[in-house]
Amino acid sequence: MSDEFVNAFLNMETAVMVAPMLFDGFRMTVKLVLSIVPAAMAFGLLIAVLRDLKIPGLNFLLIVYVDLLRSFPPLVLIIYLYAGLPFMGIELSEFGTVVIVLVANGAAFFGEIFRAGLEAVPKGQRDAARATGLSTLYTMVFVVVPQGVRKVIPPVASNMIELSKVTSLGSVVALPELLRSARMAQSIVYDATPLVMAAALYLLCLWPLVRLLSRLEQRLTVIASR
Repeated sequence: MSDEFVNAFLNMETAVMVAPMLFDGFRMTVKLVLSIVPAAMAFGLLIAVLRDLKIPGLNFLLIVYVDLLRSFPPLVLIIYLYAGLPFMGIELSEFGTVVIVLVANGAAFFGEIFRAGLEAVPKGQRDAARATGLSTLYTMVFVVVPQGVRKVIPPVASNMIELSKVTSLGSVVALPELLRSARMAQSIVYDATPLVMAAALYLLCLWPLVRLLSRLEQRLTVIASR
């Protein structure tokens, strides 16, 4: 490995110098993930349940919402909200803007995933629950949702990982998350070591989740084949 490559990409002096800045950015990324992913999953499940109820007017609005949010790039929405809302007298913080956009966007995707799970629950399960005297609401909460969610755990986990990665879009509004911190550090030291360190932090956090997801998919495949 040449000295030029090491100095440009794996410079230890640079790594020590920029480590505090990168770890501050990493903490912000963790804060974003913990704020966005659970909220997006909860709203996505609510969307799926409401669509399963097939209330005419509401169902149409939910379909429009899901289609629009899945079609719009979240990067564009972040820029529109952050730069456009002040003209309407509404100002959002960088953190608030990113959270709102990614929760709304993630909920649309989670909603479709959960909806597929709910529709996969056999109709006989619903009929049996209603025959025991359970109301529509209790049937949904205690019978349909647990079975439906269990059927879509792998795609839900995959979407969680993807949503965690797109928190890097916060850098476009100068939110000091991991990618933004790495780019700021790079502008100070003039080499790519901070970007390599940021990539390594993403890998260290997300790779175990990817492996866990693979094992989960294999296990569910074995259970389904029995």
